[in-house]
Amino acid sequence: MGRVACTRAFIPILGGTRVQLTPKWKYARGTYEELAIYGVGDDGAVRFWSFTSDGKRSEGTLADVSDLHPQAIGFEAHMPSGLARMAYWPDDAGGMGWAVEAKGKSGWKRFTEHHYTRV
Repeated sequence: MGRVACTRAFIPILGGTRVQLTPKWKYARGTYEELAIYGVGDDGAVRFWSFTSDGKRSEGTLADVSDLHPQAIGFEAHMPSGLARMAYWPDDAGGMGWAVEAKGKSGWKRFTEHHYTRV
């Protein structure tokens, strides 16, 4: 798909009871967008609900991802292809790392990783 530029905006919504994330991925041949909401579900667990411009959707729960970084915050979701997780963690330059991994027989396999800086 070529080089990608991705922006992520986290915005408190609904009186601060939820956080809205609006990533936009720009590729040479198009744009991919997402709308995700983070908050507490009916069961009291911290969750996310995600909807993407390719018609897919996912939802997941807060998960321990401290194996990636001691300060990482992450979520796991059951996807059609199996268990997946995403995580955010601070980097040494004042930015943020983000990765998505899939659970396989030999453990977690990373297939996407980005590093973000504040704009």
